[in-house]
Amino acid sequence: MLVAWACVVAWFLVQRQGNIHWLVLSDTDDNMRLMQVRALLAGQGWYDLRQYRLDPALGGFDIHWSRFVDLPIAGLILLLKPFIGTAAAEKWACGIAPLLPLAITMSGLSLTVRRLVAPFSWPLAIIVLLGCASTLMMYAPMRIDHHGWQLACLAMTVAGMADPARARGGAVVGIASALSLTIGLEMLPYCAMAGAILALRWVWDAGDAARLRAYGLTLAGGSALGFAIFASNANQVLRCDALTPVWLSVMVVAGALLFALSLAPLRSRWVRLALAGAAGAVIVAGFVLLFPQCLGRPEQVSDELAQTWLNNVREARPIYRQPLKTAFPIAVLPVIGILGALVATWRARGSASAVVWATIALFTAFAAAMLLWQIRAGPAAQMLSVPGAVALVWVVVPWFLGRKWMLVRVLGSAAAFLLVSGLFAGLALPYLPVAKGGKGGGTPDKVAKANSACARMSSLRPLNAFAPATMFTHVDLGPRLIVLTHHNGVAGPYHRNGAAILDVHHAFTGPASGFRAIAARHKATYLLTCPDMSETTVYRARAPQGFFGQLYRGQVPRWLEPMPLPANSPLRLWRIRYDLPNDPRSDRAPVSPKPPAPRPARP
Repeated sequence: MLVAWACVVAWFLVQRQGNIHWLVLSDTDDNMRLMQVRALLAGQGWYDLRQYRLDPALGGFDIHWSRFVDLPIAGLILLLKPFIGTAAAEKWACGIAPLLPLAITMSGLSLTVRRLVAPFSWPLAIIVLLGCASTLMMYAPMRIDHHGWQLACLAMTVAGMADPARARGGAVVGIASALSLTIGLEMLPYCAMAGAILALRWVWDAGDAARLRAYGLTLAGGSALGFAIFASNANQVLRCDALTPVWLSVMVVAGALLFALSLAPLRSRWVRLALAGAAGAVIVAGFVLLFPQCLGRPEQVSDELAQTWLNNVREARPIYRQPLKTAFPIAVLPVIGILGALVATWRARGSASAVVWATIALFTAFAAAMLLWQIRAGPAAQMLSVPGAVALVWVVVPWFLGRKWMLVRVLGSAAAFLLVSGLFAGLALPYLPVAKGGKGGGTPDKVAKANSACARMSSLRPLNAFAPATMFTHVDLGPRLIVLTHHNGVAGPYHRNGAAILDVHHAFTGPASGFRAIAARHKATYLLTCPDMSETTVYRARAPQGFFGQLYRGQVPRWLEPMPLPANSPLRLWRIRYDLPNDPRSDRAPVSPKPPAPRPARP
């Protein structure tokens, strides 16, 4: 398995060498993660996760992540820096770091199918995993955010469920859940479901008490240890979006209750079920009574911010609201995984592995159901489908290989493998229809080109010709701006930055006469725009006559002084002149710059 992982690493590093060289961090979270690592290496406190280069006029804002994911990136930078320099060390650290949790994920899936399918079925698990496009993207070079580590924890959770050594399996699930929650709360539903499944297995079989006991101890102890080591200063209060005292108390109490249940000598399944239900009720009731502020969405954002921004984040929408080209390849494998797990459960009926397969089927179905809530559940749903898909391949392909006719053996087994492994979804992708443009007036191709062009190093580095200042720019461009230039930004797409996000939206969708007051509040010197960036289509759709809509049509107020950029730059830069009065015409008509006065001829 490690040899297979090394081959994947080598292929990825060669295939993404251009991205590594140009520091292509395509996601805002990846850019912010690098800034967090830079701050740590520059001496910022271990428990201080405040980002001071976004909205510095108001003191910056807190990031709700933990330092755990920063450690391998920082370690690689320190290891490589003496040999290749700081800049190159950062690039290669960002390229290598995401591939480290891939080894853990491949280990977890290999262990699972070895235990449940056959000892030599693990290569199939790796092949199917490599066909999980949305899952594999979380491990691609430059994808340095925390999702790959959380998926690795989820893979080890499944391996723990399939472990015949009950105490060891329970400990693996508890440690994996505690580590995942220490990193972030994105996998909280899966952690809760894993705990519920282990409790149900104890209800069904009292012999599983050792698994439940080890799980309860490691969940409570691991969560407490993770909080003590990694919880930032800002996470010491009763917030709902990270492992704060809110969720720490829930995990400690849940672990203690499950540990106590495992010690009770109960022979009746109905009594065990009743006590497990009572424990769950105690946890829920205590949460409702003690932390009512967390009953809503964990981000605790205002209604305006939710309607303006958070509810419209594409990855937060359910799968049925996604284009077919996006939804189809994500949904195929979970369906196959559920069917495969059910078939394996039926084939194993009467044996000890039937209960394990039933729990795998339940876990896979839960992950697939999460897609009906948010499409961001796609990587987890695909990964959890691998054991079921491998079980189905292990049954269907040998059936074709045992047929009499050679054509059936060869073509039938190949077609069956492509079908039941879900790999056919990738082959069908080019033939699926492409989504049309939205109300903002930008076609998908035009918007995608602008998103890519404005984030390039070659586009942003020329801004360093100007003295360091705060640039008022789009929310999604803020993290990239501070990574590649010495300038500061105003906002980033993080809910604890909600006030600044609303200010940016108000500034661009409101009238031109109101822009400078907002920019002055954040002490912005320049206005930087990317005309066709995806975020700007939202401004134009919501307020065609707003400030950005006017800029897009060439209606530039006199108090915006154009600043020189390279001729082919996709960006537009102006100096904000606070010393000039509002031009009443700027809200209505284009303003043509005056031609320069001709110089008098020399005598």
